[in-house]
Amino acid sequence: MTLSDLSIKNPVFAWMLMAGLIVFGWIGFSSMGVSMLPDVDFPVVTVNVTLEGAAPEVMETEVADIIEDAVMSVQGVREVSSSSRLGSAMVTVEFELNRNIDVALQEVQSKIAQAQKNLPREIDPPIVTKTNPEDQPILWLGLSGDRPLKDLMEYTHGFLKDQFTSVAGVGDVFLGGYIDPNLRVWLDARKMDERQLTVDDVIAAISQQHAEQPAGYIDTGKHELNVRVMGEAASPEEFSKIVIAGRAGAPIWRTFRIGDVATVEDGLADVRRISRNGGKPAVGLGIRKQRGSNAVAVAQAVKKKVAEIQKILPQGLRLRPVNDTTRFIEESTHELNFTLVLSALLTGLVCWAFLGSWSSTLNVLLAIPTSIVGSFLILYFMGFTLNTFTLLGLSLAIGIVVDDAIMMLENIVRYHEQGLSRVRASLVGAREITFPAMAASIAILAIFVPVVFMKGIVGKFFFQFGVTMSVAVLLSLIEALTLTPMRCSQFLDSGRSTWVGRRREGLLDKITESYRGLLARCLDHRWKVIGAALGVFLLSLGLIKVIKKEFVPAQDQSMLLVRVQTPLGSSIDFTDSVMKKAEAWALQEPNIKDYYAAIGGFGGGEVNTAIMFITMKPFKERVPLPGMRRAPTQQEYIPYVRSKIVSNPGVMRGIVQDLSLAGFTSQRGFPVEFSIRGPDWDQLAGFGERIMKEMSDSGSMTDVDTDYKLGMPEVRVQPDRAKAAMRGVSIQSIGN
Repeated sequence: MTLSDLSIKNPVFAWMLMAGLIVFGWIGFSSMGVSMLPDVDFPVVTVNVTLEGAAPEVMETEVADIIEDAVMSVQGVREVSSSSRLGSAMVTVEFELNRNIDVALQEVQSKIAQAQKNLPREIDPPIVTKTNPEDQPILWLGLSGDRPLKDLMEYTHGFLKDQFTSVAGVGDVFLGGYIDPNLRVWLDARKMDERQLTVDDVIAAISQQHAEQPAGYIDTGKHELNVRVMGEAASPEEFSKIVIAGRAGAPIWRTFRIGDVATVEDGLADVRRISRNGGKPAVGLGIRKQRGSNAVAVAQAVKKKVAEIQKILPQGLRLRPVNDTTRFIEESTHELNFTLVLSALLTGLVCWAFLGSWSSTLNVLLAIPTSIVGSFLILYFMGFTLNTFTLLGLSLAIGIVVDDAIMMLENIVRYHEQGLSRVRASLVGAREITFPAMAASIAILAIFVPVVFMKGIVGKFFFQFGVTMSVAVLLSLIEALTLTPMRCSQFLDSGRSTWVGRRREGLLDKITESYRGLLARCLDHRWKVIGAALGVFLLSLGLIKVIKKEFVPAQDQSMLLVRVQTPLGSSIDFTDSVMKKAEAWALQEPNIKDYYAAIGGFGGGEVNTAIMFITMKPFKERVPLPGMRRAPTQQEYIPYVRSKIVSNPGVMRGIVQDLSLAGFTSQRGFPVEFSIRGPDWDQLAGFGERIMKEMSDSGSMTDVDTDYKLGMPEVRVQPDRAKAAMRGVSIQSIGN
């Protein structure tokens, strides 16, 4: 007994199979996450290390080199590179594609822990992360206002961050432009000199007397008491009363307090990053979603929380989304869902036009939800999300999944028109077509199954596409072998007796006669036909060299990222003044909806750089640029933005990046990156400048940049060791 016989003789079983696939598939669809891209871990591990105030040369020799040597012994390492700048270093470890990145991450952490003894004691703990486009913030919120900067920081860290961290699906909240609160001690050199005190004396007093040490417990026999030494000062006034008990480690007979030689205030850390939104000071909150969660649902929940918080915001503060990547995800998902429905309707219309029967058309159409919706159940259990690749696969599968059903239906109709009953025609027709249907499905699988086993980063992204197509085709085969014959045995109408059927038959007869004549002429000139086909094939191969190639096409998502660099050695204030001019242009530009500027970067430290997220207005609301008669696309708007940014005085380099390519670019976000290697830094710098100049002069490249920057001004202190020794001053004290 074949599968078709089983279904025809047990129609209730077949109907329940169909209902089960659709119902549980819909449950899987409702539970799947939504994202722009598949959850793909790149075979790259990044180690970030900070050492406040250390020169790039120090970070390279004392930090980066040691970490590089430590991780080189990890299995599967393909390449190790590092980048050092003032106060920080980043080591990037690239592994082979077949390496389990989670295991590699743990091994890298273990190797760094072993090398910790060789690193400077003052460094912050190294941060080891893996690269995944899905780990980028899906939504940026901006808190801005006219309140003091300290109030913004305290409100953000003490209230806002916790509010959004507790939203379902939120994995982390990254604070951009945030400055830590600090208790600042402003020393008075004259007063310290009068009392013969040094900075080390004050630091020693703070470290010894502003501390809460574990003090154990007291056992009285009947009771046990915890002991706490309340040594930490709770306010600036109390901190000012800390006694400076020693001078150069020796006791002092007089009582000096910190308030005698310094002013203590509750303030912020050194301003190494500045953020603004709408021309006002701001703090950015980057919302990262949890792995596999629905990006659109998470963003909507966060926006709902924003609406709730806006009702209780302190006077003068404003909280709003400034960069929403999920808007395009939502639009793309809706568009793909609409395409799925439209494809099903058009498939049904074409089937009706050729079959001429509503019952036959319905029979074919029922194969679509069974195969497509049923596929969501498998995709859900495989941990996939509704993303561009899975929905693309399902859109393509709609035209494929009906093939087996049409093949099965056509053979059954043929036997029914010969006089067999519906049940008998279904039994005979289904048995004949079982192996041809399997052969057709296997031929299609032969195309898409290899996609599942593609290598490289492209293979990681197309893995979900290949699985989606393969699952849909397999379910369509099961549907054609079981459900289609059962439905034919229940209701079947050939449609030849209707006016649509008669007109269709007449049209097909004419097409058949034309095809027969054309086929005869081709067979009479078979070698010419073969030669023409071979010529077209070879010509198509030659076009491969001419066709432009790229990983993914740029899309109009109405989002841009502007990077501004001022001359090396520029202060944060100078870079800030340059960015204010760019912001003034953005505020009055009619095609810009909103922006968020971060001077010094989100993490701070790069005081001669700034970035600005630009959100453009929807295409229908844009106005034409000078010299254009229509609204510009995002790609047409990029050169215009670049020209406006670069024209500002003080801008050394202005770069505009297309955020629609995020996740498909090199490490620094550019479509093309390459490295120049050699033993001599000076020669490398010269080669780099020459290559950059030739690339810029070629006219084919824009936004040419390098991460190797020379010319940072520095003040060098040459200690006089003899004089320092005479005065009991150590080199460490001079450097402190």
